Amino acid sequence: MHKRTLQLKSNIIYSLLFKGLSVLATLCIVPITLNYVDKNQYGVWLVLSSIIGWFSFFDIGLGNGLKTKLTESLTDGELIKARKYISTTYLLMFFISLAISIVFLISQYFIKWSEILNTDILPEETLKKVVFIVFTSFSIQFILNVIVTVAAANQNTIIGAIINFLINSITLLIIYILTLAFVNGTLVDLSLPMALTPVGVLIIANIYLFSTKYKDISPRLTFFDVTLLKEIFGLGWKFFIIQLGLILVYNIDNLIIAQLFGPAEVTTYNVAFRYFSIITMLSGIIMAPLWAAFGEANRIKDYQWIKGTIKKLQFVILILALLSFCMAVFAPWVYKFWVGKEIPIPLLLSIILAVYTVVNAFRTIYIYYMNGVGIITLQVILVGLTGLLNIPLGIFLGKLLGVPGVVLATLILSVISGIIEYIQFRKIISGQATGIWNR
Repeated sequence: MHKRTLQLKSNIIYSLLFKGLSVLATLCIVPITLNYVDKNQYGVWLVLSSIIGWFSFFDIGLGNGLKTKLTESLTDGELIKARKYISTTYLLMFFISLAISIVFLISQYFIKWSEILNTDILPEETLKKVVFIVFTSFSIQFILNVIVTVAAANQNTIIGAIINFLINSITLLIIYILTLAFVNGTLVDLSLPMALTPVGVLIIANIYLFSTKYKDISPRLTFFDVTLLKEIFGLGWKFFIIQLGLILVYNIDNLIIAQLFGPAEVTTYNVAFRYFSIITMLSGIIMAPLWAAFGEANRIKDYQWIKGTIKKLQFVILILALLSFCMAVFAPWVYKFWVGKEIPIPLLLSIILAVYTVVNAFRTIYIYYMNGVGIITLQVILVGLTGLLNIPLGIFLGKLLGVPGVVLATLILSVISGIIEYIQFRKIISGQATGIWNR
C-alpha cells in the first residue's frame, strides 16, 4: 500500500476517535448550556461568537497560503525554508492581530450591540463586556492557531482533532461544574470558560509541539524572511478573498436569522445545525489530510493516486448521503431526547440541512484538490459572487419560509458552486483545463 495512503488512513482512524469524542462533547454542551442560561441568552452568545469569529478570516489568507507552501518545502526536504515560512507567518499574524485589536477597541465606543443582535434582554454594558472577553480570546487564538496549519502541512491532521477534543471536553466539564454551583448563570459567566479554554489549550500545544515533534521547524525571530512574503501572499490573497466570501456564504446566517426573527430562533437553527454537523465531522475527518496529500501527489506527478483517491471519496459521499437521510427521518425524536420540547425544530429545516451537509461534503473533495495544487482563481470568483448573493437571497427566502428559507438560500448557491467545481476538476485531471479553469 502507498505510504501516502497509509498516512491518510492513520489520520482518518485516529481523527475519527478524537473528532467523534469532540462532537459528542459539543452536543452535550448544548442542553447543559440551555439549563445554565435561557434560550434567548444562548442565542445572543451564538450570534456574538459567530460575528467575532468572522475576524479569523482576516489572516489575509496567510494560514492557507502557509499550508500550501509549507507542504511544498517539506516534500522537497527544505527544512530551513519551512522554518522561515512558519516564523514569517507567526510574526505577521501577531501584527495583524494587534492591528485588528486596536481598531476593535476604538470601534467599541460607537457600536450598539443590542441593535446588531436585535435584542433588549441584556444591558448594553453586559453585551460589551461579553464581546470584550470573546474578542480578547479570539485575538490570541488568531496567532496560536498557526500550529494546526503546521500540523496539517505535515499531514498530521490528528493534532488538530486532539486540540479540538481537549477544548470541547474541558469546556463541557467547566460549564457542568458551573451548573452545579449556580442554578441561573449569566452570559458573562458562560463566556469565560468558552473563551479562555481554547487559549490555554493552544498555548500548551504550541510550547509542547515546537519543543518536541516540530523542533526542527520551530519559529524564531531570526528566521523571519521578508522575501517570502510574496510567495505566501501569492496564494494568500486569493485565499483571503475566498475567506471573506465564506463569511457571507456560511457565517452570515446567524446574523440574518437574529435580525429577521430574534436571538431565540438562532438557538433553534443551531440545534439542528449541530445535529447535522455529525455529517460534516465525518467528512472532515476523511477530507482534512487530503489538502497536503493532494499537493504532495501533484508535485511528484502521482496522478494515478489522485484519481484513485477521488473515486473512493465519491463512494464515501454516497454513504454519508444515506446516513444524512436517516438522520433527517429520526430528527424529531432525537431533538426531543436531546434538548426537550422547549425548542421545536421545523422538519423542513432538518431536510434542508441534511442535503446541505452532503452537498458541502461533495464539494470539499474538489475544493481540497484545487487548494492543494494552488488552482483557486475560479474558486475566488465563485465564492465572491455567492457571498454577495447569499444575503439578499437569504433575506428573501427567510421572509417567505422562515428560518429554513435562510438556510435554503445557502444550499441553492452551494449546489450551483459544486457543479462548477466538479466540471473544473474534470477539466484539470483530463488535461483539458485552459484559461480561468487552470489558474
